[in-house]
Formats: sequence, structure tokens, C-alpha cells
Amino acid sequence: MAAVITAIVLVKTAVDRVGEVAEAIAELPSVTEVYSVTGEFDLVAIVRVRAHDELAHVIPGQLNKVDGVSATETHIAFRTYSRHDLESAFSLGLDVP
Repeated sequence: MAAVITAIVLVKTAVDRVGEVAEAIAELPSVTEVYSVTGEFDLVAIVRVRAHDELAHVIPGQLNKVDGVSATETHIAFRTYSRHDLESAFSLGLDVP
């Protein structure tokens, strides 16, 4: 069974467009969650894919092209420790180590 690769994408956008950009990013198929946050970045998007190659399609190919996104920084998760995430994965029938 395939593992799920999780990327945490920090997104910068214009302050007056945060909601609009967040909604557009949330519509992307591999994006499971989008949060507005404080700090240097305006949004945090959680991207989940089955293969690393898909990240190249989703992040620079789709997310970075959303109108209003001015910059991103991507972090790849090595391991999930949250019980919530593990329970969600099991309910989807995924094989989680």
C-alpha cells in the first residue's frame, strides 16, 4: 500500500486577498487544509500526495500559480505524530507506518 507524503506549504499573499487566495488554494485536489496564520507568512496549506513527483505538479504547477500567491516555502513531513491524522488516514484505508 502506498504511503502518503505530506507537504506543509507556507504562502505569502496580499493582506486584502488572504481569504480569496485561501479559498482558491483549498479547491486544489491535493490540498487537504488551508489555515490563515500570523507571522511572516499569511497562509499554511497542507498538501497530501502519494508520490514525491506529484509535489512538483501540485506546488509549482498549481498552488504557486493561484492568482495572488506572491511566495511560498515548502516543508516535507518525515513522520506524522498526530493521532487525528493517523485516525483520518486509517478511515481512508491508507497503510500508515
